[in-house]
Formats: sequence, C-alpha cells, structure tokens
Amino acid sequence: MSSNMYSSSSNSPKPPLIFPLLTTLFFFLFLFLSAAAHSSSECSDQFRGMITTHRQTPNCRKLTTLKAEFGWTILQNKTTTVDVFFGARLDNDEGWLAWGVNPGHRPQMIGTRAMVGIKYKNRSFGVDTYNITSGTKLGCPLLPSKLDKDDDVIFSNLQIRNQSDLVVISATINLLSDQYNISRLHHVWQVADEAGGNEPKKHPTTLQNVDSTETIDLKTGIGHSVGQHRRHLRKVHGILNIVGWGILLPLGVILARYFRQFPYKWKYWFIAHINIQIVGYTLGTIGWAIGLVLGHSSRYYTFRIHRILAIFIFTFTTLQMLALRLKPEATDEYRKYWDIYHQFLGYALLALISVNIFQGIAILKPDHTLKWAYIGVLGALAAITLAFQIRTWVKFLQSSKKEKEKEKDNNKSDAQAPTGGGPPNGGGLPLVGGGGGGGHPGGSGGGEGP
Repeated sequence: MSSNMYSSSSNSPKPPLIFPLLTTLFFFLFLFLSAAAHSSSECSDQFRGMITTHRQTPNCRKLTTLKAEFGWTILQNKTTTVDVFFGARLDNDEGWLAWGVNPGHRPQMIGTRAMVGIKYKNRSFGVDTYNITSGTKLGCPLLPSKLDKDDDVIFSNLQIRNQSDLVVISATINLLSDQYNISRLHHVWQVADEAGGNEPKKHPTTLQNVDSTETIDLKTGIGHSVGQHRRHLRKVHGILNIVGWGILLPLGVILARYFRQFPYKWKYWFIAHINIQIVGYTLGTIGWAIGLVLGHSSRYYTFRIHRILAIFIFTFTTLQMLALRLKPEATDEYRKYWDIYHQFLGYALLALISVNIFQGIAILKPDHTLKWAYIGVLGALAAITLAFQIRTWVKFLQSSKKEKEKEKDNNKSDAQAPTGGGPPNGGGLPLVGGGGGGGHPGGSGGGEGP
C-alpha cells in the first residue's frame, strides 16, 4: 500500500486528554457515592407475612448475603430476651439454613450458638440447636447440641415453617451473659444444599457464604459487617471493569473499524476513538487495581483463573495502548506484520475480556439482573457490528458493480478488474491506533492508525 494512504491519519489532531481524565474522575466518584449510600432493603412481603401474628409485627430486614431475611422483636421489659426469625430459600430437594449469635469480639462461625433448620429429602423439616466449635471448621461432624446456661444463651420455642420454598426458622432467645448486647449483637447466618440426617454438611466457600456475618443494633435495625467495605469495593471493581473493558473498548474498536474510511469516512474518528479508548483503559485499570487489593486482603478464598486472566488482560491491553507511541513508522518494511499482530491481539483480548467478566459475575453471585444486563450489552454491540458489516458488504458490492459498468462503457476489456475478493476489514485496529485498510473497498486491513 502506498504511503499517502497514511498521511491523512498521521495529520489528525491530537486528542485532548482533559476529557478522559475528567470523565474518569466523575464516574469513579459517582460509583463510590452510590456504594456508600447503599443500605439493606426491607424484607419481602412473603417473609413479613410468615412472621407476623395478631399479637406482634416484628421488625425485619433483608440481610446482605444469600438472599436471607431476618426479623426480631425485643420482648417488653426484657432487654435480654428476643424473638428472632430467619428465612431463606431452599430450592433443592434437601438443604439447611442456620442463624446464631456469637459472644466473641467479632461475628464469626467458631463460637456461634445457632439454630439450624434442615430440609430432608422426604420433604419434611426439622430444627434444632447447635454449638459450633473449632472442630467444626476442621471437619468434625456438626450434630445437635442442647444449649443451656453454660452456653450463655438459651433457645426456646423453636419452630420451622415453609411456604413456596421460603423456609423460616424462629425461636425465643434469652441472652444470659454480659458478653451479649442487643445494641451490638454479633450474628451469623448460613445456607447450604446438603445435609445428612441431622448433620448439616459443609457449606460452599463462595463470597456470599464467607461474608454472612454482621454486627447489628436491634434497637435501630442498623447492621455493620467486617466485610461491608469489601462488598462495596467488589461492586465498584465489577462495574468499572464492565464499563471500561467490556463496553468502551469494544465501542472504540467499532468506531475505528467502520468510520475511518470505509464504509463511512468521519473527520473526527481518531479523536473520538482515542478518547473512548483512554477512558475505557483508565476505568478498566482502576478496576483491575481494586481487584488486586481485594485479592491480597482475602484470607479465605482466591480465584486463580479470574486473577490470571485479569493480569493477562491488563498486561496486553497496556501493550496495545503503548502502540500509540511505539508503533513502527508507516514506511518500515515490517509494519504490515506489526499490523497483523496488533489486530489479532486486539480481537483476542476483546473475547478474553468477555469471558473474564462472566467469571467475575459468577464469583459475585448477584441476582440475575447484572448477568442479563451484560448479555444485553454484548447483544447490542454484536447487532451494531453486524449492521455496519452488512453496510460494508453492500457498499463494496455497489462499488464493484459501478467499476464494472464503467469499464464496460469505456470498452476497456483489457483493464484489470477490481481485486480484493471480499468486503473490507474496515479502517481500524482493535483497541488503539485505529489502523487498518480503507484505501480501497477491498482493503485487507494493513493500514496505519494515526
């Protein structure tokens, strides 16, 4: 390809950097304010209806994990006696749910006095009290244990009920020790799908299960979790990566591919392309850094595949961005090989980014809204790409037809027909630079980005 093909790109104005920097700052600030303002919502109507009687309407709220719900009533003139209700869905043929209090300095599994409701394979239900010790964590069987005065808390009036797979366990608890304070009550909950008779089997070690602890003020209903700030950071981490890596970078590629020269020629494609890529890369990098911090602060879990893919994506996306300054000159003889590598790596990264975003969604296990929202985004990006590609084909065929008609009218039978054999790959390189063909309708994507 002739060097004059590149001249228009190389003379394009440099993109103003203040736009991506300000956009990144305000977007990041908005996410943190949204996360800080988040609070647990009210409990569901179904749960409220199952715990309300003609004598009392308990306080209730949704807990932060496992889609669990908690209700309570402080008995009048008895600040150490509380009616408690705990509910969660057991959708499988068997399973168990548990709620308990811990007299220690922080909410944790070991040392918890709990009530556990079990759903048996024959669709019957049972509820009993359990004392969770360090042996439980080491794998010793967890069996029913009667709690008395020596255990600092007494559970009475144990009940279990279910309605459309929502299972609710309840009890009256008498807190006998000064280590319990209803203004700072350490409580723990758990849900799992496997039980052997009266023995709850080991629960999964997902983020939702590990983070199922809280310190709650029963007088106000406000709860604080040791992992609360980590949950907010995970949300920010996920949103930044979805917006930065998963939305803006593909949009920048689409713009460079279809708006540089063919099928559309837009004078400001380079400025728009670079600004979108810089904002996307910056947001994604911030999200990646937050992910590293979360990984290093975790004592209970690690997600090796997600972590390795994230490091790979960041490393090679950074390499793609460095091409803005380090790419070979248009006249270098090995430039065409660099273009091939640049395009192949860019498209491979886009595919890998989508895979890793789905990995992250699976780890967080939010409701299905986030998953389907991202699927909708991918569908929209695919539809946009398909529409532009169809337009590329149509314009290419129309151009080829006009060329043939012109040759026929001029009776130049010995003239060489237009070559190319297919639609253009467009005018952009993935992720950065916007290199690619566009010099003629059948270009193969060997051009240079600005």
